[in-house]
Amino acid sequence: MTRDRIADGLPVVSAEAAAEHVGSDDTVLVSGFGGVGYPKRVLVAAAEGDREMSLTVVSGGGVGGEVDDVLIEAGKLARRYPFQTRRASREAINERRVEFHDRHISRLGDEVRLGHLGHPDVAVIEAVTVGEDWLVPSTSIGHTPSFVSAADRLVVEVNSAQPRALERVHDVYQRDLPPNRDPIPVSEPTERVGSARVEFDPEKLVAVVETDRADDPYEFRDPTDADLAIADELGTFLEAELERDPTLAEAVHLQFGVGSLGNALMGELSSIDFGDREVVYFGEVFQDGLLDALDEGLLSGASATSLALSLEGQERLFEEIDRYADDVVLRPADVSNNPALIEQFGVVGVNSAVDVDLYGNANATHIGGTQVVNGIGGGGDFNRNCRLGIIALPSTAGGDDISRIVPKVSHVDHTEHDHSVVVTEYGVADLRGASPAERMDALVEVAHPDFRERLRAYRDRALERDGHVPFDADAANSWLE
Repeated sequence: MTRDRIADGLPVVSAEAAAEHVGSDDTVLVSGFGGVGYPKRVLVAAAEGDREMSLTVVSGGGVGGEVDDVLIEAGKLARRYPFQTRRASREAINERRVEFHDRHISRLGDEVRLGHLGHPDVAVIEAVTVGEDWLVPSTSIGHTPSFVSAADRLVVEVNSAQPRALERVHDVYQRDLPPNRDPIPVSEPTERVGSARVEFDPEKLVAVVETDRADDPYEFRDPTDADLAIADELGTFLEAELERDPTLAEAVHLQFGVGSLGNALMGELSSIDFGDREVVYFGEVFQDGLLDALDEGLLSGASATSLALSLEGQERLFEEIDRYADDVVLRPADVSNNPALIEQFGVVGVNSAVDVDLYGNANATHIGGTQVVNGIGGGGDFNRNCRLGIIALPSTAGGDDISRIVPKVSHVDHTEHDHSVVVTEYGVADLRGASPAERMDALVEVAHPDFRERLRAYRDRALERDGHVPFDADAANSWLE
C-alpha cells in the first residue's frame, strides 16, 4: 500500500490535479538518473491535458519515456537539459524541435540552484516515502537534493513498486553554495556522512501522487566479441599498472561509464588479478556487472548516485536489498562525481567515446559533429580528475565500415589532456608523456587493421608540415566527407 508511506495531512491528489501545479512555460526539475528513479505519472498527465505548454525539463541524468517521450509527442517540450537517452528526445533535438544543452554532471546542481538554466519553478520527484518536510528518493538520487532546494514548488510521486528498504542505501549530503562551502567530509569511498532523507521547506509541497509503476531502465545487450577483446586488453593493462603504480599498491578505486560496454567491462573484473588489494567502485552508476562483483567478493563496496540496473538486476537487488545495502551507497551526483573526491581516492576511470583522433582528443556526444547521441554526462568529471583516465571503445562502427580512430574528431568533449590511455580490441595506446607525433603512432596501432594504412598516410602527410602539432586540415576533413 502506498498510503502507509505518506505522512498524515499531506496534499494527496490525482496526477491530473498535481499537473495543474506545472505552469505552461515552467522550468521543471525531475528526479531520475541512469534511466531509473524518475516520475511516472504527473508529466504524463500534463502531456495529456488540454493546455498548450512550452516546458523546459531538467533531469540529473537519463529518464524514462513517461517524461521525454510523452511531452515530445504532445508538442509540449521546448528545452531539455543536460542529458537524454530516449530516441524521441534525440530525434527532436537533432531536428531542432527541442533546444538542448549538455553540462558536466558534477556542476549541474549548483547551476540549477543559481538559476543558470532558467528559474526553477517546480520539482517533480519520485520517492519511496514522504513526510511533512522530508522525502526518501527511490532508485536514484542524482540532483534531487539540489532540485528540491531550488524549486519554488514541489510535487512528490510516492512509488510503492520501489521497496521502501531503498532508504538503507541512500546517503544524502547537501552542500552549501560557494563561497560558504565546506569540504565534503568523506574520508573513505563508502563512508556515510548524511542521512536517507532529502529535507525541504514544507511550504513548498503542493501535491503528493501515489503510483506503483516500475522503472523503464536500460536493456544491456550481450557483450560482443569486440567488447570481450577490449575487456581482455584492459585487464592485461590494469594488471601491469597495479605492479608499477605505487598509488594502487593497497587499494584500487574503479569507475566505469554507463551503458552496455561499461557494464560488460564491469562483468569482466573477475578476470583481473588484484592480489590482496581492496577493490572499491566509486562512480556515478551502479550496473548489473557490479552485482556479480559484489557476490564474488571481488568488490568490498560501491558508491554511486544511481542503481542503473536492468529489470533483472533490479529484481535481484530488491529481493536481497538488506544484504546489498551493507555494501552499496547512493549519493547526490555532486558528491558521487565531485572532482575533489575523484582525485582524493585516486580513481581509475574507464569511459567510452564515439571516436578518438590521432592527437588524443575524444568525441563522446556527436556523430559526424552534428547529430547528438546522449550528452557528455559524467564522463568529463571522471576523465579529467581520475588518477588514470581511460577511454575504451571498439575500433569501428557501422559494421566495420567506419573507423572510430580518426585523424581529427569533428566534436571535442575530452581534450588530449583529459585522459591518459585509449583501449580498443586491438590494443592499448598509453599516451602518457607522448608528444603529438608519438601519440599519432600509438593510436594508429590500436585502429582497425583495415584503416591503419590510410591513417599512416595521413600521419606522414601531416608530418611534412612544420610545427609542434603535425596537422593537415584538408586531409583531416576528407575523412568527414
